[in-house]
Amino acid sequence: LFAAVRMTAVDDISDSTEVVEMDDVPSQFFVEKHSWDGLRDIIHGSRKYSGMIINKAPHDFQFVQKHDESGPHSHRLYYLGMPYGSRENSLLYSEIPKKIRKEALLVLSWKQMLDHFQATPHHGVYSREEELLRERKRLGVFGITSYDYHTQSGLFLFQASNSLFYCRDGGHNGFIGAPMKPVEIKTQCSGIRMDPKISPGDPSFIAFINNNDLWVTNIETGEERRLTFCHKGLNNVKEDPKSAGVATFVIQEEFDRFTGYWWSPAAPEDADGGRTLQLLYEEVDESEVEIIHVSSPALEERKADVYRYPRTGNHKHTLLKLAEIQTDQHGKIISAQNKELVLPFTTLFPGVEYIARAGWTRDGKFAWAVLLDRSQQKLQLVLLPPALFIAASVDDPQWEEHVEAMPEGVQPFIVYEELTDIWINVHDIFYPFIQTTNDKITFLWVNESQTGFCHLYRITSLLQPGYDFKCPIEEEVTLTSGEWEVLARHGSKIWVNEETKLVYFQGTKDTPLEHHLYVVSYESPGETVRLTKPGFSHSCSVSQVCVCVCACETLLKETSDAKFTFTWCLHINYGLSPKMKILPSFIHPFALLARCVWETLFRPVYSKTALKTEIVQLVNNSYKGVKYLRLNTLASLGYAVVVIDGRGSCQRGLKFEGALKNKMGQVEIEDQVEGLQYVAENYKFIDMSRVAIHGWSYGGFLSLMGLIHRPNIFKVAIAGAPVTVWMAYDTGYTERYMDVPENNQHGHEAGSVAPPNRLLILHGFLDENVHFFHTNFLVSQLIRAGKPYQLQIYPNERHSIRCPESGEHYEIMLLYFLQQHL
Repeated sequence: LFAAVRMTAVDDISDSTEVVEMDDVPSQFFVEKHSWDGLRDIIHGSRKYSGMIINKAPHDFQFVQKHDESGPHSHRLYYLGMPYGSRENSLLYSEIPKKIRKEALLVLSWKQMLDHFQATPHHGVYSREEELLRERKRLGVFGITSYDYHTQSGLFLFQASNSLFYCRDGGHNGFIGAPMKPVEIKTQCSGIRMDPKISPGDPSFIAFINNNDLWVTNIETGEERRLTFCHKGLNNVKEDPKSAGVATFVIQEEFDRFTGYWWSPAAPEDADGGRTLQLLYEEVDESEVEIIHVSSPALEERKADVYRYPRTGNHKHTLLKLAEIQTDQHGKIISAQNKELVLPFTTLFPGVEYIARAGWTRDGKFAWAVLLDRSQQKLQLVLLPPALFIAASVDDPQWEEHVEAMPEGVQPFIVYEELTDIWINVHDIFYPFIQTTNDKITFLWVNESQTGFCHLYRITSLLQPGYDFKCPIEEEVTLTSGEWEVLARHGSKIWVNEETKLVYFQGTKDTPLEHHLYVVSYESPGETVRLTKPGFSHSCSVSQVCVCVCACETLLKETSDAKFTFTWCLHINYGLSPKMKILPSFIHPFALLARCVWETLFRPVYSKTALKTEIVQLVNNSYKGVKYLRLNTLASLGYAVVVIDGRGSCQRGLKFEGALKNKMGQVEIEDQVEGLQYVAENYKFIDMSRVAIHGWSYGGFLSLMGLIHRPNIFKVAIAGAPVTVWMAYDTGYTERYMDVPENNQHGHEAGSVAPPNRLLILHGFLDENVHFFHTNFLVSQLIRAGKPYQLQIYPNERHSIRCPESGEHYEIMLLYFLQQHL
């Protein structure tokens, strides 16, 4: 969400392209009007170099230690990135030297792992399944977007060009210097294979999802087997509501879980050399979830897309099951069977609505799951022994005999529970230690509910459950504390060194504007030590070396303090092309009703032809890439752009975030207005009589709310894909913040929109997230009220605008509307 403020002036425009800051020139400026074609030229020029910054920084790092002591390198580092001059994400690697002079600068070579490999489908056309997954993951790049790696065998597995591929490097095969050609994994099944994973216990086996069911294949023998039979493959979605191993829409969109199955790390051999492989998977029945149709009149050859979309109030049924595969000594599948819990899932865990996270302990002794109730105010961490799953069905007449034959003590263990009156933010931090005794388990965990800030704890639970399976906690040790947060959401990790008893994590201890790497002892907690350089935000990955990606610097640094085993800190440069100029901006806090709110201000620049770009965040000191290209273009044309993180923003504590509980769209607008007024009072280049507000998705909703409730402040609003009726949005999001309508009727009514004039609405017709229904409803209300509006439809776009031509048109439309109406 941002506000754009138009400038006025009487000065003539200079022909110079030199950037002149506001402090160097008179306080009022003339903003030159441009024709549509003129704006198109400006936007086209500003996006000329966008390919250099549109992709994410290098990510998904994998460290592999080199065992050849005679060589000059200690590790090989694998990662995903976009080589210079390429538009496609690819698998890359770098060599990390054994010895480097302290404080020496080092530039690592980015080497291609794959030889002339085309990872993007021809013409950039993805399957429907991949297209939707890219929407849920907010992926804007082409090529390889994820991979799986098996350390011992050196096996890489990835999805590309609508197929599955593998190659080998490292492990017992050694390292290959030259680029290699990956091998395509052939299949007999129809449809797209998704979410491939290597079996940790036997890397010759991989699993994948095909047509909403779970399959396995042996890449050595080519044998392929379907494990589940939930999906019937019917054309009628209504008659085919089940899936296995698949994360549903809400789980992906609102809980950032993109898989529905998990390999056990254990694969014990039997006396004949065969193995037992196990997969925990989620089975979902969406019979009671509403079916919607999303289509575009521009796509005559394409039928309407049909989805099950869980609007608030809809309900689904979810289960955890176990698939078990028996192989012989040659890897041939002897048998495969599905196992169910001894009692129905709802009987064991009443009130549970969401399986937010799941997996296995490191030795495979337990499966585990994080369970949430519907209000998302109660969380349970549960251990499930594999013996709790049996092959018989509840419909089997001998079911009771099977249950009675269960070994004593085989039951679920609820080893941790959280309760809150706000909501629980699901996180990704769970590190179970190998058990040294059968009657207890120790693990690292983060908790936000306890103090209102997300912090690390070492917890020991006794595996002695009561009648409700809850286990007593023997010890809960606080590892970090204070009014700051350990980063734990959206895939954030911790790294544990059990030899030195240290845990490494990312957090905001020094400032909420920067992410840094810290270390603390989990055995005898003391001082939390920062390991990265202030002044930048860092994205880190740690092994025996540490990779930190930031926007500004390239250095490889040795830390002499041996107690941290923190040998190398590698900053991979992800800077801009020298051709791109930097636009002045600044970030600062201001006091707002006794709460600290941060904002970024893009100052208007006096320049006729030069376009600049700046790397900042909403709002912190980190790389945000092409998202801020638009804001810099606005500033270069003479608009001041104010970006404010008010109440409801994350990583500022649960109280700050939870201020919008049951009243979305109200407190956020208060903070936007007060922040804007603060800037206007302290800087003399803002005309408060001409302020625009713009955002996309939830930002689009807030833009509408700003125009409704503060029309005296916001002259115009530009709302992209806005939610207009919360009762029509999904359960996981709406009910977390607003409860169900029957419990919060006032909040739902206050959060519905019917704004006055001075409005531009933009929406993709194929939006499967915020459906076009929301804009349709809004337009109907505007017509009924006799209010003017402008509507821009993008017929072939979903929730995110991905087509370059659509993106360029959107930028032009935004500027054209502003210069006409602001």
